Amino acid sequence: MELSPEDSLRLNVMLANAPRAIRIDESKMILYALSDKGEMQIQLNPNCRDEQYLKQVRELLSTHVLGTPAGYPVHIQRWARMGQVQNENLEGLLLLGEPEAVVAVIYSADLEEDLAQRAWWAMENAENARQLLRFPNLASSELGQQLADYLIEFLPFETETEAIMDSVQLVLQPGLIDQNGRLNIWKRARRKLVFYVGFLAAGPDSIPEQLAEHPLLAKYGDRLRLMAAEGNQEASTLFSLLSPQGQAWLATFKKVMEKPANQETVNRVLDIVSDQLAGIRSEGKTDATLEELQDEAVDWAKGLPGALSDLNPQFVALRVLSGLGYGVVRPVFSRTDAMGSLMRRKLEPIMGTLMHHVDRLL
Repeated sequence: MELSPEDSLRLNVMLANAPRAIRIDESKMILYALSDKGEMQIQLNPNCRDEQYLKQVRELLSTHVLGTPAGYPVHIQRWARMGQVQNENLEGLLLLGEPEAVVAVIYSADLEEDLAQRAWWAMENAENARQLLRFPNLASSELGQQLADYLIEFLPFETETEAIMDSVQLVLQPGLIDQNGRLNIWKRARRKLVFYVGFLAAGPDSIPEQLAEHPLLAKYGDRLRLMAAEGNQEASTLFSLLSPQGQAWLATFKKVMEKPANQETVNRVLDIVSDQLAGIRSEGKTDATLEELQDEAVDWAKGLPGALSDLNPQFVALRVLSGLGYGVVRPVFSRTDAMGSLMRRKLEPIMGTLMHHVDRLL
C-alpha cells in the first residue's frame, strides 16, 4: 500500500523546500515542518491503518534523508540517548519525524543553539528541557529562558523525585529566573520537601532566604577571611558556611534530612553536600561509614594551622560533611528498601550523629 497521491505530492514538495525540522502529531495525523519562512502543516489522509500509514510516511522521510527506507532503525537505535551521533548527522535526524531521532540530537555533545532550538520545536517535553539545560551555552541563551519557563510551569505535574530535584536545580542556574521566581519555588518546597534538594544542589547563593550569621563569625571572621585570601581552602569554606547564606543552606540540609521521603532523596542529598564541600577534600570522594569519617576527620584536623585550633570542632564537622555519600547509609540501605517513616526510623542512629555535626556549624 502506497501513500495517497495527495500526501505523496505534498510531502515531496515540502521536502524539496528544505525543511529544517519535522514533527508528526500522531493523534491528529498532522505533519508539521519548520522552515526559514515559518511553520507549515500537512493533514495526512491515510488509506490504511494509521500506524501502518505513519510507517510509510517515515519511510519516505528516511529515504530522503538517509537514502534508504530501512535506514532509521539501524541508524538511530545504536546512538539514541548515548550522545554519540556525529555532528554531520544531526541536521538530518530532525527530518525523520521520529521522537527517538530528536532525543538522539538532544543528547548529542556540543549542541549549538540553533540546532537545539529546532530539536526543542520538534519535541517539547520536560525530559528534553532538562537535558538541554545541562549544556551551559544553552542555559545562558534565549532558549534557556524558554526551557526554564517550561519546567517551572510543568513542576506541579511532575511526580518523579529525581525529575523534580533536577528541574529545580537546573532552573536555578544564574540568569534563568529572577528573585521572585526563586521565592515562588521556595514557597512550594514547604509543601513538598524534595524541592529543597534542588536549592541545595544549586548552592547557597540560590536560596532566597537568609539566616543570621553564626556567632563565631564575629570573633573569627577576620582571621578566616585573611587565611582564605592567602589560599587556605578550609578557612574559605568554613567562612562561607558561617555566613548568612551558608547558614540558610545548612538549615535547608537539616530540614530535608529530618523527613526524607525515600532512599533516592537521601542518597542525592548526601552526594550534593559532599560535592559542595569538595574543595577541602583534595584527594577526592570517599566511600566510608560515618564512624570512619569521624575518626579520619579528627586526625585530619590535627594538621590544620594553629591559628585555626579554636575552631577544631567546626572543622571536624566540616570534614565529616565533605565525605558524605552512600557509604554513610550503606549499613541500612544495603539491607532494606524501606521508604517513608520506616526508613527514617532505621536511619535514626546515623542521622542523629550526622545532625550533631551539622549543629556544630549552625
